[in-house]
Amino acid sequence: MALIRWRPFEEMEIISRQIDRMFDDMLGMNRSFAKYNNENWTPAIELRNTREDLILRSELPGVDAKNLEVQVAKQAVLISGEIKDELSAEESGYYRSELHYGQFRRMINLPVPIKNEQVKAEFKNGILKLVMPKTEDAKFKKVNIEVVEEQNKLSGTNSNKILDIPAKEA
Repeated sequence: MALIRWRPFEEMEIISRQIDRMFDDMLGMNRSFAKYNNENWTPAIELRNTREDLILRSELPGVDAKNLEVQVAKQAVLISGEIKDELSAEESGYYRSELHYGQFRRMINLPVPIKNEQVKAEFKNGILKLVMPKTEDAKFKKVNIEVVEEQNKLSGTNSNKILDIPAKEA
């Protein structure tokens, strides 16, 4: 008899997709249309730890720099902004749209404190990159370890001295 490992989260994801597909078929439309066009969209992030800095990257496709706001505190970053639809309500004749429109807001808690006055930001090709220097307390520190060897003692003696007696030659 073969044992099969149960992966409940994968099964829940499969069930969720099947339910979505069932509603799409029943309603004759794509439910994801509503999901992508509300104000609950949050950008994807990547937070990397280096020896000196925390590096945060965020995907913000379609966002203009003038519609983007970044606030940095010692232990959190707030990214907010808006993606505007290029067509007015009268011109829209969508059959389907999975693009993100509207306002977004994302708060990222940082694992260590940073020097928020020294943060460097770059926004290029829809990717926001923040290089955030860590505070001195949060940086990795190199510690030298002093190795102390205990002197060899004979068991049952109170003397700290080791006697060196030469061996007799045979």
